[in-house]
Amino acid sequence: MAHSPPCCLHLLLLLLPSLCGAHRFSAPNTTLNHLALAPERGTLYVGAVNRLFQLSPELQMEAVAITGPVIDSPDCLPFRDPAECPQARLTDNANQLLLVSSRAQELVACGQVRQGVCEKRRLENVTEVLYQAEDPGDGQFVAANTPGVATVGLVVPLPGQDLLLVARGLAGKLSAGVPPLTVRQLAGPQAFSSEGLGRLVVGDFSDYNNSYVGAFADAHSAYFVFRRRGARAQAEYRSYVARVCLGDANLYSYVEVPFACQGQGLIQAAFLAPGTLLGAFAAGPKGTSGALCAFPLAALDRSIEEARRLCYTSGGRSSSGVEEATVEYGVTSRCVTLPPDSPKSYPCGDEHTPSPISGRQPLEAQPLLQLEQPISAVAALHADGHTIAFLGDTQGQLHKVFLNSSQGQVYHSQQVGPPGSAISPDLLVDSSGGHLYVLTAQQVDRVPVAACPQFLDCASCLLARDPLCGWCILQGSCTRKGQCRRAAQPNQWLWSYEDSRCLHIQNLLPAHHARQEQGQVILFVPRLPNLAADEYFHCAFGDHDSLAHVEGPRVSCVTPPQDQVPLNPPGTDHVTLPLALMFEDVTVAATNFSFYDCSAVQALKVAAPCRTCVGSFWRCHWCPQSNHCTHGEHCPEGERTVYSAQEVDIQVRGPGACPQIEGLAGPHLVPVGWESHLALHVRNLHYFRGLPAYNCWLELPQELKRVPASLENTAGDAGLIHCQAQQFHLSLSRRELPVPVYVTWGEVQRLDNAQAIHVTLYDCTVGHPDCSHCQAANRSLGCLWCSDGQPACRYGPLCPPGSVEPVCPTPSIDAIEPLTGPPEGGLALTILGSNLGRHFTDVQDAVSVAGQPCSPDPFLYRTSTRIVCVTSPAPNGTSGPVQVAIKSRPPGVSTQHFTYQDPILLSLSPRWGPQAGGTQLTIHGQHLQTGGNISTFVGGQPCPILEPVCPEAIVCRTLPQAMPGEAVVLVIFGHAERKLLTSPFRYMANPQLVAAEPSVSFRGGGRLIRVRGTGLDVVWRPLLSVWLEAGTEDKTLEAQPQELNSRRSCGAPAADPHACIQLEGGLLQCSTVCSVNSSSLLLCRSPAVPDGAYPKRVFFALDNVHVDFASASGGQAFLYQPNPRLAPLSREGLARPYRLKPGHVLDVEGEGLNLGISKEEVRVHIGDGECLVKTLTLTHLYCEPPPRAPQPTNSSSALPQFVVQMGNVRLALGPVQYEAEPAMSTFPVEAQVGLGMGAAVLTTAVLLLTLMYRHKSKQALRDYQKVLVQLENLETGVGDQCRKEFTDLMTEMMDLSSDLEASGIPFLDYHTYAERAFFPGHGGCPLQPELQGCGEEARRATVCQGLTQLSNLLNSKLFLLTLIHTLEEQPSFSQRDRCHVASLLSLALHGKLEYLTDIMRTLLGDLAAHYIHKNPKLMLRRTETMVEKLLTNWLSICLYAFLREVAGEPLYMLFRAIKYQVDKGPVDAVTGKAKRTLNDSHLLREDVEFQPLTLMVLVGPGTGGVAGSGEVQRVPARVLDTDTITQVKEKVLDQVYKGTPFSQRPSVQALDLEWRSGLAGHLTLSDEDLTSVTQNHWKRLNTLQHYKVPDGATVGLIPQLHNGGAVSQSLAQSCPSGENIPMLEDAEEDGLRLWHLVKAAEEPEGAKARRSSLRERERERARAKAIPEIYLTRLLSMKGTLQKFVDDTFQAILSVNRPVPIAIKYLFDFLDELAEKHGIEDPETLHIWKTNSLLLRFWVSTLRNPQLIFDVRVPDNVDAILAVIAQTFIDSCTVSEHKVGRDSPVNKLLYAREIPRYKQMVEKYYADIRQSSPASYQEMNSVLAELSGNYTSASHCLETLQELYNHIHRYYDQIISALEEDPVAQKMQLACRLQQIAALVENKVTDL
Repeated sequence: MAHSPPCCLHLLLLLLPSLCGAHRFSAPNTTLNHLALAPERGTLYVGAVNRLFQLSPELQMEAVAITGPVIDSPDCLPFRDPAECPQARLTDNANQLLLVSSRAQELVACGQVRQGVCEKRRLENVTEVLYQAEDPGDGQFVAANTPGVATVGLVVPLPGQDLLLVARGLAGKLSAGVPPLTVRQLAGPQAFSSEGLGRLVVGDFSDYNNSYVGAFADAHSAYFVFRRRGARAQAEYRSYVARVCLGDANLYSYVEVPFACQGQGLIQAAFLAPGTLLGAFAAGPKGTSGALCAFPLAALDRSIEEARRLCYTSGGRSSSGVEEATVEYGVTSRCVTLPPDSPKSYPCGDEHTPSPISGRQPLEAQPLLQLEQPISAVAALHADGHTIAFLGDTQGQLHKVFLNSSQGQVYHSQQVGPPGSAISPDLLVDSSGGHLYVLTAQQVDRVPVAACPQFLDCASCLLARDPLCGWCILQGSCTRKGQCRRAAQPNQWLWSYEDSRCLHIQNLLPAHHARQEQGQVILFVPRLPNLAADEYFHCAFGDHDSLAHVEGPRVSCVTPPQDQVPLNPPGTDHVTLPLALMFEDVTVAATNFSFYDCSAVQALKVAAPCRTCVGSFWRCHWCPQSNHCTHGEHCPEGERTVYSAQEVDIQVRGPGACPQIEGLAGPHLVPVGWESHLALHVRNLHYFRGLPAYNCWLELPQELKRVPASLENTAGDAGLIHCQAQQFHLSLSRRELPVPVYVTWGEVQRLDNAQAIHVTLYDCTVGHPDCSHCQAANRSLGCLWCSDGQPACRYGPLCPPGSVEPVCPTPSIDAIEPLTGPPEGGLALTILGSNLGRHFTDVQDAVSVAGQPCSPDPFLYRTSTRIVCVTSPAPNGTSGPVQVAIKSRPPGVSTQHFTYQDPILLSLSPRWGPQAGGTQLTIHGQHLQTGGNISTFVGGQPCPILEPVCPEAIVCRTLPQAMPGEAVVLVIFGHAERKLLTSPFRYMANPQLVAAEPSVSFRGGGRLIRVRGTGLDVVWRPLLSVWLEAGTEDKTLEAQPQELNSRRSCGAPAADPHACIQLEGGLLQCSTVCSVNSSSLLLCRSPAVPDGAYPKRVFFALDNVHVDFASASGGQAFLYQPNPRLAPLSREGLARPYRLKPGHVLDVEGEGLNLGISKEEVRVHIGDGECLVKTLTLTHLYCEPPPRAPQPTNSSSALPQFVVQMGNVRLALGPVQYEAEPAMSTFPVEAQVGLGMGAAVLTTAVLLLTLMYRHKSKQALRDYQKVLVQLENLETGVGDQCRKEFTDLMTEMMDLSSDLEASGIPFLDYHTYAERAFFPGHGGCPLQPELQGCGEEARRATVCQGLTQLSNLLNSKLFLLTLIHTLEEQPSFSQRDRCHVASLLSLALHGKLEYLTDIMRTLLGDLAAHYIHKNPKLMLRRTETMVEKLLTNWLSICLYAFLREVAGEPLYMLFRAIKYQVDKGPVDAVTGKAKRTLNDSHLLREDVEFQPLTLMVLVGPGTGGVAGSGEVQRVPARVLDTDTITQVKEKVLDQVYKGTPFSQRPSVQALDLEWRSGLAGHLTLSDEDLTSVTQNHWKRLNTLQHYKVPDGATVGLIPQLHNGGAVSQSLAQSCPSGENIPMLEDAEEDGLRLWHLVKAAEEPEGAKARRSSLRERERERARAKAIPEIYLTRLLSMKGTLQKFVDDTFQAILSVNRPVPIAIKYLFDFLDELAEKHGIEDPETLHIWKTNSLLLRFWVSTLRNPQLIFDVRVPDNVDAILAVIAQTFIDSCTVSEHKVGRDSPVNKLLYAREIPRYKQMVEKYYADIRQSSPASYQEMNSVLAELSGNYTSASHCLETLQELYNHIHRYYDQIISALEEDPVAQKMQLACRLQQIAALVENKVTDL
């Protein structure tokens, strides 16, 4: 191995700037593999691909050694000369094993190259190599030579020497003989050699493919944790732990026992903690999560010792006779019966003890915890008396787990590695236990074991629940226990699992203090730690410190002086400061403490300062005389004090002792304009001394009015304040006004208001406009109706005597509403007027309507102005005024009359609408404008009325209904109901849209949009709408400010549906009304879009059903294009006429002409004539004008105008002037004749030449223009037809999808699928049912024994490879034989797919080496070798689930879509040609007239229908009148049994078709009978047309009484193949030839060859070329209809937007490895390999043969179409450019436009697979192990082996010779074993 020069170190240091990080190391573009730690030094060593890094404990790089890449090959032994290994290539060297030998101060590093040899390097400097084998022998092959295979090891220090224990999995072929476990020497000249030391001998490596997880050691033993499959019969994988004595250099002590985590999967990672083995297991479905289990080491050792004891002393069997221990790995040793003391006598075994021992009884443990991600790494640490586990998962997350008794708790998780990057099993804890080193493929991280310092306070420290962290009280920090100096003392270190609360101040006394004075505060702090004698606590009030005096939990401190207390915040009476109990500068406990200010309290409530003061939360007192609040005990000398409510020793205290006003002594009502005086109750005025006067104050709206007052003392401390009499006035007219009142002593000293006190000023004149209102006023107001001067309502004393009116005038009625009502009465009638009573009792019985009493409603009555009464019943037509008679006054009579009329409902329009609602429903009738409260209902649902209600019509809009069906229309007039029972409204199923096209329009709109769907005729007014938003440059769009359902008037026209309306949010909506053409077709015009607006949404509004255009059109969004621009016809301008010569085509130039319209939609007019548009391009419009000049449409214009109409876009391009032919002159006739005759001779020749030239030129021009027109018409016509066909097809497929939900896709079961895929040409029965030589039972047992031994022999890789190579070397071993044997091997080894995959990889490697020297691009091109067939079968196995779950559905839908389309047109039963096809060779070119028919098929008992049906049912079936009877039967069976697999249907040949007409008319129909038409040796097959079967006829399928020579399907059904049933042969029958739709060519081939006319042959060739072009439209139509299904299938195959199966990723990675190994850098070659191996090998076959996957029959015409699609897929996979020309095949022309897009999909498919994460060896093996059990058939297994042996028998001697010539095979006695098998199977005599 090459040593790196010293300069490389400096170069690498420059290239790795990211290595300088303090807590992370990474090396760009380098994959890291392993991590090792030197415990004494703390140095880290990182093994990587091509590198070894030496790092400091802080992850600073100290050295780097280069280990690769090197010239190497896994297929070669280590070499010096590259010529010794021609296949050697530059190979990356991944580190496989990295160990530290502390005693020797050496680093052991093993790579994958050179067969995994190791080297020793110096620990101080890894660049210094201490030992490297120059010419290593096979005993020095240590590590696995494949990166995906794990290698684990231990350095075992023994007295005098160190040994190396290495365990590894099965790797490449050269290293396959290396035992899984070896003991190797570390010192000496042959370091790493296992010669003379123990090795775990394995009989068959493929049976024991151990996958090692970890190796660990304690003081006495080494433990290896791994998983493997059980021997031979045990196919499942299990987890094991093996133990070896440390001093056992021969592995005599090897014992392994299975162990399991209950309910979980296999072991994934492990760690040996003191006394416990921790194991991480796969959990959940497919191992997507992880679980942790702990196995006590004592229990594990007991289990191992028990297995050793049983195998030493009891032959491996327990006392009950059950085998609980055995010797594994296929060795000759067996469990024995030694003396009972043997286990003690030989604790580590000896030569005579059995080994290796495997226990059968698993050691089980319960899961400690489960994680959502798989666990990839485990480590543990025992610190501070606790065990902490560290788990790394596959997503780069590290989880810290507290292991507490029998459960684990995750207390912290963090992302360490890059997301999605698994954490390596090398998870190391440094020697101090302070840090954890975490390795991923990209980086190494140094993570603290416990991040205590990051928690800054006690609460977060305890809340984190980190078992290593706690709160150190006197240090004031979160620390580990050892870092807290006084942790051993009580109450010094708080641990979250014991102490749930931090140290806190439990109580304060006092809880607050006055700021004006200092005082003592006592704090109660439980569990306060003790201090030393010279230490003390202190209190901190904010910034002020105070020494604390501590007595147990009682702490006392002194508050700060006033000047050190901060000011109160504005508007408050206190300030709150933090109070902290501190030790030095550490806060031990803290709370808040408030300082209050009594002088600020009284300002908080001005209306009651005393009550506020003494009733506050603080201890404040009130001084009434001096009017201030104080914290002191007493007021100034001589002044009495009102004490705080907080004082408990004083009886008179609190707010009740304050001087205060308790309330008004008289009424609170004060009339305006009348002199009044107020009196108020007061209390506790004895506090006041002196003579200051009292004042009353009223807070009027615009002034504060002072009124002098006097005090009147009453009993006790109560009294009255009398305010001086005063007259009040209001500046504003108010009926009532509350005015606050308070009293002051002197001018400013306010007495407390015990409650809010106010008087109410009122004015009688306000709010009482008439007599009734005045008299209805509250009597306490004293208001009277005064007739003095201007009659008005006044305060009583203000009205002169005699002017008071005791009785009010007659009631006055101004209006009544409504004017009509139903005869039933019950209508609420509103009467408006004046003097309509003072109280409700006045009018209770005083109202009559048209002479009928009307009952007033007391709740709706308004004094004097409104009466609402309910009418009584009256005869229809009754009319009259309304009268209100109040007591003895004359009645008030209305001028309006009320009429009783009967509303009648007559009809509805429309009669139906969608279930979603939104239908504008018009109810026609008479007298519908009856009453004022009208509501409508449809089927119990309200139908909101669109105002106004007209006499003959009510319009409402329906709401959604839960279910379709009929709904009665109900109209309620007040309390009268009218139902329209004769014509109910019908809710129909909501309309469905399936297609909409075209999807583009000019901004001018007006383009016709065809919308297809179902139930479209149920819509009242379908709209096509577009939402627009204004552009940045134009935010003002003109719109009518109206709503969609704007208010209308009776008889007014409906609103303009084309108008644009403004929506909320600034959006504009423009709409057009669509016309309903039929239930399946809407015709809409695209709405015009204003300039400067951007379309945001285009949708169809089908009443309440809104469907986006994209949803209706299959995903195609609607696009608006700029309006077209056309140049004037005349170059001189629009005003100048264009001179048009007769016969010329008009060419109009422009821009964007065809962006938003097609040629057929453009209308061009010249005056009143039409110019026929022939061609429309982006820049030109060609039209053919009328032959004669049309008339102008405008009488004011002399010339017709040229106008182009494109939707709504109308462009006038100027007048057109036709040029007339030159008129004849008035020359004399004689002269004309003479001149003509004279010039005739002269001009004859010139005329002839000119005419010929002009004729040819015009003919060429006309032909060219005709071709242009025809081509464009062809393309457009096909598009229209495709869209219509696609719509019909989608409807059919939707029905099919709903059917499939019940029955499911008819997939083949895996057994049948596998046999059809492996043996495609054997009709589904590839294996012989009987074994050879099995006639006698004894002989059969012998043969079966031999075949079983053959099965075991196949598990030898060397035998199997020798067998394959030998067979392929035989000249008589045909390609068919190779495929057959490969498929037999696939079946025989199906239970061991990992082994089969390994064989396939080896053979593919050999195949690649073979083609490298020839042409690499030809590899895998065909199936010529057994490995190619093995690859095909392997893909079939691995992709079955993908077919069922992903690709099967689109492929089945494609098959059904093809069959449906083919069946819609005639198919010739003799030639197999069809009218609808993609294959031109299967195209029925003749025009055959046909009619679709619908037959009613009787299904049920006795009709040959579905068995088990209870009654006869009539099932419709679609057929054609041109179908033969057999074709009809096939279609009928397809439709009757559409949910039944083909193999379970009755045979067509077993049934007859019977036409039933009436009760007795039964006619059996057949293809041939006596009525068949025969003419000129041609006999025509009978059709429905022949029998004149009408549409709707009833038929039945009945069992045939005689087959008549038809082949029964009974045999076929026992072995269904799905193969095609051939069409009827064009054979002669009694000299007659059969035909169906067209006759086959009658002329024999010889006659064609005898034609000698060259002209005839040319004409025939031209006709042959022209035919595909003529019928291209039919092929294009079929192609366009099926396009979506083809796209869906290709997308599913190419995994668009979904992950690829792991098998494909695994295969492609292997092909990449092969290319890299052989130095192939040409991407085209690799593309061809991948295409040949997967797409062309598997998917093309799957496309061509749906019967390999589904239980279906594939007719020839469907197969022909699938062949075209498969060829398209093949063309899409090729690398070469796809070019087509006129002579290209038709199928290549069909998909010429799509193939480039498909090519891009294939390239992206390959690129995505290449960029995805690699498929690991273990993941693939796990998948293969799961698939191995899918094909389980013991009988078929023996049949397979019998067939395989038959091939071996053919070349028996050659195979024996090949085995005897191979030295390794000689050692394994493979030839001998084959001879033994031959002896058993065929009694072959051998020389044994």
